[in-house]
Amino acid sequence: MKLISIVTPCFNEQDNVEELYSRVKATMGLLDNYRYEHIFIDNASTDNTVNILKSIANQDRNVKVIVNSRNFGHMCSPVYGMFQASGDVIISIVSDLQDPPEMIPNFIKEWESGNDIVLAIKQSSEENKLMFKIRKLYYNLLSKLSEVEVFKNYTGFGLYDKKVMNAVKELKDPYPFFRGMIAEVGFKVSKISYDQPVRLRGITKNNFYTLYDIGMLGIINNSKVPLRMAIFMGVFFGIISLLVGFGYFIAKLLYWDTMSLGVAPLIIMSSLMFSIMLFFIGIIGEYIGAIYTQVLNRPLVFEKERINFDQ
Repeated sequence: MKLISIVTPCFNEQDNVEELYSRVKATMGLLDNYRYEHIFIDNASTDNTVNILKSIANQDRNVKVIVNSRNFGHMCSPVYGMFQASGDVIISIVSDLQDPPEMIPNFIKEWESGNDIVLAIKQSSEENKLMFKIRKLYYNLLSKLSEVEVFKNYTGFGLYDKKVMNAVKELKDPYPFFRGMIAEVGFKVSKISYDQPVRLRGITKNNFYTLYDIGMLGIINNSKVPLRMAIFMGVFFGIISLLVGFGYFIAKLLYWDTMSLGVAPLIIMSSLMFSIMLFFIGIIGEYIGAIYTQVLNRPLVFEKERINFDQ
């Protein structure tokens, strides 16, 4: 019997993990011809999440738990958990119940049809409408900037064949943008649309910084366009400045006694140029920061303990 690995990252989700476990177990009970393991990787929760997971794992050997030594962030921990899976396929499901476990049989059906990757694509969401539109705009921008096909309205929820995960491991990224890596490795992809439910309990762990981190990482990992824009913008505004300067020079020669150059145009142009320079220095800094992270090549996480992996 083939093994299905379901991986769930969590942080302070004491109100949701037990229900998620029950729904996954009920869904997997419908797939008689498969074995499964459900791996929870906890990012050093400060609430009762770990104790709940330990209690579940003591009663059900299909449940495995990894507890990180500290919070290693929203990028590293989920990918590390997927790397610890030993199944023929790996399914990623978040712990806030916004990824419906009932979609697992549909994933398996698509995989059995020969697809290596099965992605859940949001066609709608019960989250804040403004945030949903902002996300769509971001995915459209990322798609236009990226050098490879980027999957729009895809959060990481989906199924991945073992060979796909082996390919992702080969990328050896110490700060992995998983959605971009899936686009990078290729393989045969199937997409399933779904309506994302709203979070019912608890609060989201995303804030402005984490959303910015994900968004910027997605761009710099998949595109060199921002760097090249700096060159093009520099040339463009250099030409504009040259033409404006030449125009002022001619005007001064023609109206030497009556025309006053004034400082307003100089201040406006200088402010504009400095703003553009600072913007692109920030962009370059993001790329340098990504290079720095790659050079350090630190492990994704350090484990504090793991449960039920000794089977």
